[in-house]
Amino acid sequence: MHLSAENLAARRGEDLIFTNVSFDLSSGDALILTGRNGSGKSTLLRVVAGLLRQEKGRVVFTDSKGESDRPAGEASHYLGHRNAMKSELTVAENLAFWKTFLGDMAGGSGLNIDEAAEAVGLAGITHLPFGYLSAGQQRRFAFAKLLVAYRPIWILDEPTAALDAAADRLFVDLISSHQKSGGIVLAATHQALGLTNVREMRMTGFAGVGEGVWG
Repeated sequence: MHLSAENLAARRGEDLIFTNVSFDLSSGDALILTGRNGSGKSTLLRVVAGLLRQEKGRVVFTDSKGESDRPAGEASHYLGHRNAMKSELTVAENLAFWKTFLGDMAGGSGLNIDEAAEAVGLAGITHLPFGYLSAGQQRRFAFAKLLVAYRPIWILDEPTAALDAAADRLFVDLISSHQKSGGIVLAATHQALGLTNVREMRMTGFAGVGEGVWG
């Protein structure tokens, strides 16, 4: 399994954010994006996830059978700054929706709701409305969304926001477990996650015109 980006360029509005970004990741690899705010980390993640259209270049996902006709976004979980949960629904109802809506891709199977809640350290409170929970609890259950439906690629934008040190360690363990099972991780973060088999790409933003992005 491979995920690659080839000479990507992207803009937001009238501004070209980055150009000539390339990487190649195989099963079990992790790539951490670092850099100042506005350097293009979130934009790159959204391009790979299929949420933004690139200005140039391409993203290619090759599955375990060597086939590359599926967009990378379809093989990915994306966890952004928002939790993608309905406040008025219970945690169980939110997770049940995502489990049914997403389903499992070939090659793995998701946890049931109780197992996912236990995995993020919050067993026994899935009957509560999501909006009733603290910010840290909400973030944990947003991460549980990645566990109820199997996807080989996890795209994470500041995944440990609103979490304490214990939750940080729990998330790192879950991410590491995903890697060990052959998954790929692409994450933007301002802090070291302590992962193994990881590379770093420092995003610097677009330094000026004349870079040949239109060639």
